Amino acid sequence: MAETVDARSYGIRPPGHRLPDTIRLGPVLLQVADLERSLAFYRRVLGLRPLERPARPGPAPGAALAAPGADEPLVELVERPDAAPVPRRGRLGLYHFAIKVPDRAALGRLLAHLAANGVPVGMADHLVSEAVYLADPDGLGIEVYADRPRGEWRRDGRELVMTTEPLDAEAVLRAGRGEPWTAMPPGTVIGHVHFSVGSLETAADFYHRGLGFDKVVWSYPGALFLSVDGYHHHVGLNTWAAGAPPAGEGDARLLEWTLILPGAEDLGAVARSLGEAGHAVSRPGRDVVADDPWGTRVRLTTD
Repeated sequence: MAETVDARSYGIRPPGHRLPDTIRLGPVLLQVADLERSLAFYRRVLGLRPLERPARPGPAPGAALAAPGADEPLVELVERPDAAPVPRRGRLGLYHFAIKVPDRAALGRLLAHLAANGVPVGMADHLVSEAVYLADPDGLGIEVYADRPRGEWRRDGRELVMTTEPLDAEAVLRAGRGEPWTAMPPGTVIGHVHFSVGSLETAADFYHRGLGFDKVVWSYPGALFLSVDGYHHHVGLNTWAAGAPPAGEGDARLLEWTLILPGAEDLGAVARSLGEAGHAVSRPGRDVVADDPWGTRVRLTTD
């Protein structure tokens, strides 16, 4: 029988290094085929605004987008003309990145906005959260979600209970109280990233043993969810596209995601842990950069 959760009462800790509970996710860096088309989508559909500074330094045109009033980007875009869109079956690499809004009311306003503008969406209730799914113009997956209060989460033994059930869309819409969607609200963050991988065991060696995330959900069919501080997940992994090729240089894809750690000593600890697990690590400037076995890159940095 499922029980109310306590952050210390569930999950499987990594065998060695463990990430600190105070980590947070930074921006995702996406390669897109048409920068202006993508900018229009992220501004009009999701309500993000371009920052004055560009995306990461480089020769390709780019842009960084944030919630209005925020200085830290959520999404960074780099243009590669004619980058191939994501095929229907998907590729190994990004499954979706997830934008967490601060409450159900914001999710309700967004859902009404998407419906009014004819944007195709998927919807799901994961028990720990309520979510809306859509794709950008290149087919890159996006989730926008709101968490349920932690006091409503449940565990089964050492495992957090998550599932996929139909969303009560009418209740979510009512939570928006008919107020218009104008932009991503203050407090919006990147909540998690979710990747398609070729093997959960191999992926766990990188994300659990190497990076140091706890396993929190491992009975979900074909998937594994990992986090720190008892969160439902900061990283999702699935094998639903196993057999597909990894995203390549000429594809629209996730170039890297960002994990922000408290201090330089934490960066050093992760670099050592990844090396001991057999994964190559580079140290550009103050950061640590590593690729998972399918080429998905994580940049670890500090504030």
